[in-house]
Amino acid sequence: MDTDCPSRTVVEVLANKWVLYVLGSLREHDGPMRFNQLGRAVPGVTQKMLTQTLRMLERDGLVSRKVYPTVPPRVEYGLTPLGNEAALLAVTIGEWALSHVGQILAAREAFATAASAEPRPLD
Repeated sequence: MDTDCPSRTVVEVLANKWVLYVLGSLREHDGPMRFNQLGRAVPGVTQKMLTQTLRMLERDGLVSRKVYPTVPPRVEYGLTPLGNEAALLAVTIGEWALSHVGQILAAREAFATAASAEPRPLD
């Protein structure tokens, strides 16, 4: 947990919500995907954020990018073996989230109720 630990850079990449969604989508698709396919598979991501995310994942060796010499060029993105391992983590986090979302929402509601019931100082 030291601030100078190199693992922090990896954790920062994996903590990005778009990274988790992209890795999970690529793993669930079970094969290469084109940019627009990924965009449709990850609702809410902008083209800019998807581009940045894919570049970061390619830089870190988690995603491969293959360009086909066609007009216009066809580009596909796929998981590398390292990316496949990371994608398994993303899918597991997603499954955990779906299993526990009710508990988390209930806890948020209880917290909000308790916070609104606390006495406030008079000015």
